[in-house]
Amino acid sequence: MKKICLFLCLCLFGSFAFAQTPFVEYKTAVLDANDKHLVIADSPSFVVGASGIVKHAFDDKTSSIIARVDVISKDGNHATLRVEKFEMLSQFAFPESGIKPSKGDEVTLNYLYDRALIVTPNQETYKEVLKTYPKITWVHPDLMAAYLAKIYRPNPDKELFQKMCYQNTASLIFFAIKDKGYFVDCHNFNTIHTVAIQTSAQEMKLPFYSRNEEVESSWFSWESSEIKDYNSYYTSLIGK
Repeated sequence: MKKICLFLCLCLFGSFAFAQTPFVEYKTAVLDANDKHLVIADSPSFVVGASGIVKHAFDDKTSSIIARVDVISKDGNHATLRVEKFEMLSQFAFPESGIKPSKGDEVTLNYLYDRALIVTPNQETYKEVLKTYPKITWVHPDLMAAYLAKIYRPNPDKELFQKMCYQNTASLIFFAIKDKGYFVDCHNFNTIHTVAIQTSAQEMKLPFYSRNEEVESSWFSWESSEIKDYNSYYTSLIGK
């Protein structure tokens, strides 16, 4: 009986710990590289669709991010990554390094997956998500709503969400849609993790829950229009 109780406790603790930290950074060396793809050792710590960065060391004290990568396949032994331009911290005042990823460079997958935007229909769902994932640093939706109000965009699209991610140094967006929550990568908009969530009977706020006033549209922009249905809009946006 004691063994059964211990087993149940360990299972419950394991589930709770996973809820707290659904994503862990995975660092490894590049095994092979060309201009478009890299090969690294596979690991259960990342999934197909996840993104990361490549660091190149110039010496023992100096290194720099030279590229972004997306996981496009994995077979249990190796994973293939597609090389992309790293734009999150781009600085137009300085020239690009021009350095291509090569064997021996360091790859970090699930990079900045501990910082996320959050899109929920109401306060109750918002609080439930924060309670479930306390170790993720959530960008407050008030900041997002204030930005959208400033540019008169009550219908944020993929590009605007990416811009808000880059402004707040985040790599994930959590979308609460109906009875599911979708963790979506900011950079490539791949859904990398889906969870069941409790639905709320509270009235939905558009474009998403925040404490700000309504985000107004503009007559002077074709891109500025109000969302009619929360669930339909975000389901379409993330391709579900």
